[in-house]
Amino acid sequence: MQYEHILVDIEDGVAVITLNRPDKLNAMNRKLGEELQQALKLMEADDQVGCLVFTGAGDRAFSAGGDIREQLEDDAKFSDKELETLRSGKRSYDIGTCTKPTIGMMNGLAYGGGSVLASSLDIRVGCEGAKFRFLAAAYGRINSTWTLPNQVGWPMAKELLFSARIIEADEAYRIGLLNHLVPRAELRSKTMALAKQIASNHRGAVMGVKKLLLDNMAADITTQFNAERDYITNVQPSAKAKDAFPEFMARKGISN
Repeated sequence: MQYEHILVDIEDGVAVITLNRPDKLNAMNRKLGEELQQALKLMEADDQVGCLVFTGAGDRAFSAGGDIREQLEDDAKFSDKELETLRSGKRSYDIGTCTKPTIGMMNGLAYGGGSVLASSLDIRVGCEGAKFRFLAAAYGRINSTWTLPNQVGWPMAKELLFSARIIEADEAYRIGLLNHLVPRAELRSKTMALAKQIASNHRGAVMGVKKLLLDNMAADITTQFNAERDYITNVQPSAKAKDAFPEFMARKGISN
């Protein structure tokens, strides 16, 4: 299948899905999100695929987050309720509940929506250029309450979500946000070795382990996800792009 903003390759039972907008630091627009969901469904249904790897094109970014220009256009077109539907984070939920194991090959920064996507994955392998920033609280939005605590625990998740600070690669590895930290030259080989090892195991057993882990959290992942969506739809609506990103607009010469 041909895609505009992603690349999909299958190697020895591993599907590598690459966010492919390097000139935009792999920022995620609606088209890219739709393509991610399409590819995810195809790879879940493909009996030859036992593990999915997500990465970004180029050396700078896994993903810089949402496409701010598109969000600014959406602000003028849609109501608040419609905007929450458009930005519902459904793709990260679908990836987080994918029946097959998922690995992030963290080749660069993962900010905003990129960090949400990364924290939705089962495992992350990073290099010295990998860094994360859960930015939502800095610009009047809420996300990652149902993903990040499952990766780094509640106390650290609270700090990262409350502060919206940058997490460099060394710290990400120390707190468990990265499972492995390797030199950039070894990033692909390390990630693919792990992915192929997973893909070579009994498919039903691996998928069963993942299902049991997801279904038996203290509160199931669907409840956590729905609680977040309900809150930002009915209690604390997300800031519109023009209010969230005034510095970007000023830097790019974009008017209201």
